[in-house]
Amino acid sequence: MAAIPAPSPEDSNRQPPGREAINSDVELLSKEGDERVGEHLRFRVGSSIKFRRLDKYLRGRFSQFSRTRLQKLIKEQGVNVNGRPAKPSHKLNPADEIDLILPPRKLRELIPEDIPISVIYEDDEMIVVNKQADLIVHPARGNTHGTLVNGLVYYADKLSTTGGEFRPGIVHRLDKNTTGVLVVAKTDTAHWKLARQFAQRKTNKTYLAVVHGTLELRADRINQPVGMHPMARAKCAIRADGKEAITFYEVLEGFRGFSLVKLSPKTGRTHQLRIHMSYLRHPIVADDMYGGKLVYDWQLQDRDAEAGQPVINRTALHAWKLEIRHPISAEMMEFVAPLPDDMQRLIDKLRQFRSL
Repeated sequence: MAAIPAPSPEDSNRQPPGREAINSDVELLSKEGDERVGEHLRFRVGSSIKFRRLDKYLRGRFSQFSRTRLQKLIKEQGVNVNGRPAKPSHKLNPADEIDLILPPRKLRELIPEDIPISVIYEDDEMIVVNKQADLIVHPARGNTHGTLVNGLVYYADKLSTTGGEFRPGIVHRLDKNTTGVLVVAKTDTAHWKLARQFAQRKTNKTYLAVVHGTLELRADRINQPVGMHPMARAKCAIRADGKEAITFYEVLEGFRGFSLVKLSPKTGRTHQLRIHMSYLRHPIVADDMYGGKLVYDWQLQDRDAEAGQPVINRTALHAWKLEIRHPISAEMMEFVAPLPDDMQRLIDKLRQFRSL
């Protein structure tokens, strides 16, 4: 019987952009990446712009940033012109294509809170945490307290300001009830370099999930576009006009009525894994938003219904592993977050009472 791969010894829910570069002299080509990373813009210089310095041009387009800050971004190779890093003094020509991670406005005050943070790795550039369940990553929609960001502001001496007014250090995001590996930037340079890896799909993310049922194929690719749900504001759905969403899955262990699966998303759409498993009619256990059900001891033991608490009371999804290049050294690094107690308990009970 297959088991969860053991870590090796060395494993240790949109901020508006600033003034958009869209008017008569510029053409927006795309806004790439997903909602979990910095605003990634690509646009083409129009015919009325000739021989203007890159730093002055960007200052005119994005007046909420100082010229000094934009020059720093350019010098750190955070801005490409026609696919190559450029100097602040670079002279632009019509039809030049500019690509950059746009740094949002400066951070407002956040209240530090002494929230427990499980740190997997930390250096001068970034922090990698193992996020616990029932924790929102950053303030949003009235949730201004009790978030991971409030805890990070309390814990860290410095965090990047590039993530947005209420998102210091936040390069990507996990849902409230998803646990596991999450990387946080401590400097603005580290932030845009990490964000670009997510935007360009150069990271490797691996999740573990317990789903309902027995999948027909042991491994496969799910390629179904995801967009906002037409009726429910908080939900997403498979939509023909949605954004490309690709997930690879592999069954690690099968049980009567359940499966332990490894999920490897190649895109980062909101709720992507939850939606894709629901699309296969194998929703994640306890994910009531997308069809998952709570699981009780009496069910697993095939007994009559009785009072009691569910084995796990949140979506059985865990961000198990993240492979990413260090933003400064460019070294490929791998971070692993051990399974939380509730998911481990669920798997142990499945092995005990639903083994094949």
